[in-house]
Amino acid sequence: LVNVKPGHQQHQQQHLLCEEHEEEKINIYCLSCQTPTCSMCKVFGKHKDCDVAPLSSVYERQKNNGQRHREQLVDHFDGLVAILEERKQELVGLITREQDHKLKLVRSLIRRHGDHLEAAVTLVESAIQSMEEPHMSIFIQSATDILEKMSVTAGASSAERPELGYEDMSHFVVDTDELAVMLRNIEFRSGLGNNREEDPEEESELDFCTRY
Repeated sequence: LVNVKPGHQQHQQQHLLCEEHEEEKINIYCLSCQTPTCSMCKVFGKHKDCDVAPLSSVYERQKNNGQRHREQLVDHFDGLVAILEERKQELVGLITREQDHKLKLVRSLIRRHGDHLEAAVTLVESAIQSMEEPHMSIFIQSATDILEKMSVTAGASSAERPELGYEDMSHFVVDTDELAVMLRNIEFRSGLGNNREEDPEEESELDFCTRY
């Protein structure tokens, strides 16, 4: 426990004082016991055999260490976001290419069937005109030609039709439920650093895991 020395004004900075040495300010940090203490405790008191450091330097080191951990955490999540964005672009691109391919083929078939329809209309008009031909030999020859053309047109119009379910895109469904659960359960790893001395200057990686 420590005593607090109040200032003469309310806004004046307050100093933490050592409980054992009441006039001594808390100005060092015992690294061995992981607690703030005063210089007298280091020289004559219970921390004389401990490793200590200036309280201000420990504060700055801890502050910098926390900032570094925040930056590392942001980098980790930015990396995850980048991976998701990359996969999204790739998968959306697959759907777009497949859709464009199918639409292009359907448009091509529509144009072909339109051409076949126009040819069939022309043949019908020719057949109607041939019915007015007074000469039998010319009529027979004309009718034979028209029937052959009708046969070819009918065969062409029945070819190349989209298969049943051609427009189906259900094979592009992605199951992200399990991944969403994992992302929602990302947590810091518990127990890391326990039972060992940590040097904030040596820590370079942020560990986190998922509860899944």
